Amino acid sequence: MVVFPKSLSPKHVLKLLKSEKNPRAAFALFDTATRHPNYAHSAPVFHHILRRLAEARMVAQVSRVVDLIKSQECKCDEDVALSVIKTYGKNSMPDRALDVFQRMSEIFGCEPGIRSYNSLLSAFVEARQWPKVESLFAYIETAGLTPNLQTYNVLIKMSCKKKQFEKAKEILNWLWEEGLKPDVLSYSTVINEIVKAGDLDDALKVFDEMSERGVEADVTCYNILIDGFLKGRDHTKAMELWERLSEDASVYPNVKTHNIMISGLSKCGRVDDCLKIWERMKENEREKDLFTYSSMIHGLCGVGSVDKAESVFNELVESKVFIDVVTYNTMLDGFCRCGEIKKSLELWRVMEQKSSVNTVSYNILIKGLLEYGKIDEATMIWKLMPAKGYTADNITYGVYIHGLCVNGYVNKALEVMKEVESRGKHLDVYAYSSIINFLCKERRLEEASELLKEISKHGVEINSHVINGLMSGLIRESRLSDASFLLKEMAKNGCRPTVVSYNILIDGLRKAGKFSETSAVVRDMLENGWKPDLRTYSSLLSGLCHDGKINLAVDLWRQFLKTGQKPDVTMHNILIHGLCSVGKLDDAMKLAAEMERWSCVANLVTYNTLMEGCFVVRDVNSATVIWGYMYKKGWQPDVISYNIMLSGLCMCGRVGHAIEFFDDARSHGIAPTVVTWDILVRAVLAFGFWRLSCDVCLLGSDMSYALGYEDKGGSRSCRAYKFLRFIDHCVDMRSKTTFYGESFGPLMRLPFDAAYHNPVTLSCVREEKLAVLFTHDEAGSEEFEMWITTKIEAEEVSRRFLRGINPLISCNCFFIDEEKKVAMG
Repeated sequence: MVVFPKSLSPKHVLKLLKSEKNPRAAFALFDTATRHPNYAHSAPVFHHILRRLAEARMVAQVSRVVDLIKSQECKCDEDVALSVIKTYGKNSMPDRALDVFQRMSEIFGCEPGIRSYNSLLSAFVEARQWPKVESLFAYIETAGLTPNLQTYNVLIKMSCKKKQFEKAKEILNWLWEEGLKPDVLSYSTVINEIVKAGDLDDALKVFDEMSERGVEADVTCYNILIDGFLKGRDHTKAMELWERLSEDASVYPNVKTHNIMISGLSKCGRVDDCLKIWERMKENEREKDLFTYSSMIHGLCGVGSVDKAESVFNELVESKVFIDVVTYNTMLDGFCRCGEIKKSLELWRVMEQKSSVNTVSYNILIKGLLEYGKIDEATMIWKLMPAKGYTADNITYGVYIHGLCVNGYVNKALEVMKEVESRGKHLDVYAYSSIINFLCKERRLEEASELLKEISKHGVEINSHVINGLMSGLIRESRLSDASFLLKEMAKNGCRPTVVSYNILIDGLRKAGKFSETSAVVRDMLENGWKPDLRTYSSLLSGLCHDGKINLAVDLWRQFLKTGQKPDVTMHNILIHGLCSVGKLDDAMKLAAEMERWSCVANLVTYNTLMEGCFVVRDVNSATVIWGYMYKKGWQPDVISYNIMLSGLCMCGRVGHAIEFFDDARSHGIAPTVVTWDILVRAVLAFGFWRLSCDVCLLGSDMSYALGYEDKGGSRSCRAYKFLRFIDHCVDMRSKTTFYGESFGPLMRLPFDAAYHNPVTLSCVREEKLAVLFTHDEAGSEEFEMWITTKIEAEEVSRRFLRGINPLISCNCFFIDEEKKVAMG
């Protein structure tokens, strides 16, 4: 506490006040000096403390100072009175401002001049008291005072506040005509209010006019426009203004400019541009404040560049700038989102040491831990929260319960719910929605229904998310009538169905093939004021295509386009598939070609569907062209693509080409599926392609397969195919005429042991013979062994042995001619 000397002077008090940085401590010092014996404040002391109170928004103390000025009869100049009027004006207290204005002579011992009138005008404008502004301005003109530029700036501001931008521009033009040159404040006022109104192009025109008339823009004008364009997501115009500012020799970007750029660009997803500005700031040694760092960290975390965000955060730590809990939370959220759990917990410890933790911090960490399955760690933080003096809010409960449900701990979530309710509290609808939704997913519909009834009794406002979850569960259990009833009851219980609600039911009915009922739901949807969205039309389109009603589907497509909505790639694929399924390949091709018109890019499903459509009409050439075009567009075929080509080629009798595609799939690391083998087996049965051999990797183990048939009597009906597999030095076989549901027979031991590096290839020989090629792959070896069976029975293999020099090197298949004693691989 300051000890004053017995003889205290205003000069000494003013010096002490200026040295005290804390405004509350400064006012306490002022108050103490007031009570000092034989001391009276001077006008400079009053002026200083009034400015400090205004800066700290300590408006309640201003009236005390005003009363003290009056009681001490301290004669002050107009500047002291202005500080009071301005403070009241900025804090929307125009009546107080008017009272001080009217009693200036009585309180301060001075008469109001034009500046005082301007300040009172401004107070009325801030309070939107337009009649008082007009009345006071009229009085100024009759009181012998001459309005100055500041007066007209206030009138410009009033016009802008009233959205009368043309009138504001007229005042600007009139000022030029009258020789009262508008200043940067005149223009920045107009620009700022036009930007707030959202007319950025008009604001830019005013900005350009200012430059053309020789009024130099200040950094505030640039900041207003740049901020406006970035908030409007027009980063191109914002960058153009940034470049203009950088090239303008009369003005320089300040820390606020950099903050606006970094924060705005990051929200536009232009993080690379943010980094360039950040690097330029470092090169030019520009000032950075907490908001600069925080915006950069937030932007980088938002696009997943957590490593770079961490680097900026470390810079912030080294800069000794005070780090608030918001910035800590931003970095914590970045770590949690990308799964950096270890770093999240390390930062958490620092935050606790710095006492920079709040409920939001707990919510972020608990959510992050649960999203990556760290149930025990999340539960530990949850339990620590009350012990550390923090109270869980509805977001905390929602995050914790939702995370437990997602990780399969619905019963644990129910326990938390009961624990909360036992304390006389209730969760919010988000938490209840999660529990009901996941109870439905676990097919615990009765529990979900009972919970819905209970929370309704507690007064929890049920929203569509809760009902939608229950509807989805009912549809999953094929309880369509119950789902329809629930939709109808929603509105009666004060919960209006949404488009999503209708879409859930429409999709369920569509999948069940109940198209007439689907139409009724759509009618109900329209009657209740909801417009079908993309998902609604897609579901309806899929149902029509599935039922083969392609003409109706095309009509629906045209109706959808008339709504002004844009079809996505999924909707295109649905109709393309429908057209292809009925052989309308040309129409499907035309539709695919028009996708770019809707900013849609064909995906792998599109190409697969078109290739399948080509084979429906036996157009092998077009299918092959689409295959090549798909590669050209950068799409890599998947196993479905290959299966379509194999099936189509085999269906068209081109089994040889199918085998080439089969080999191509394996060379690209695509493992055949059961569907693949079924296609090839059926090709063997249909076209008599007598042998196929290959090596594939299935479930992590290398296996060899051979495929062939025994020709009994020369007709296809007498053929029985054999499907052989080499595994773990044994062979087993299928020899049925059906494929699905059959298992391989017992393992039959082969007469050699092969290491992982010794190639083993199977082949079939007519009359139920199996050939095995075993190549010695040891260093220096030039031998191979070939075994050919003479008999294959349930658990016995008889064989004969051949050995050769200069072997067939590792090969995927080989042929044998026993009569000529020739083998070819």
